Amino acid sequence: MTVLPRRIGGCALVLSLSASAVWADADDYRFDLDSTDHQVGSGAVIELLLTDLRSGQPVADAVIYATRMDMAPDGMATMTSPVTAMPTEAPGRYRFATDITMAGGWRFSLAAKIQGEPETVKAEIELRAEP
Repeated sequence: MTVLPRRIGGCALVLSLSASAVWADADDYRFDLDSTDHQVGSGAVIELLLTDLRSGQPVADAVIYATRMDMAPDGMATMTSPVTAMPTEAPGRYRFATDITMAGGWRFSLAAKIQGEPETVKAEIELRAEP
């Protein structure tokens, strides 16, 4: 709180200014994967739902600026596959296309900025690919 004393005529006037912004923590948001089981092949679609855990509501219009698909769960973090953002069909849903080149454990990592929030929301989601 900032207090600014002012004199007007013979009286003292005290103005009290209070600025408080309420921001959520990055932990107040969560990405959930629709399905953790996928088939090996090109053009696999990964669909995520971003939820505000405080309200339970989906979060639309997040800016996803970092994505990575790799096989870190199977000890092969250098085995990567490109990720391409796809159009979304519903608020809070985010879709990506990738090539799952071999069976095993895959990790999908992403970072997102949410309008009005200072912190970056990050997620690492594991999924399995079957032949």
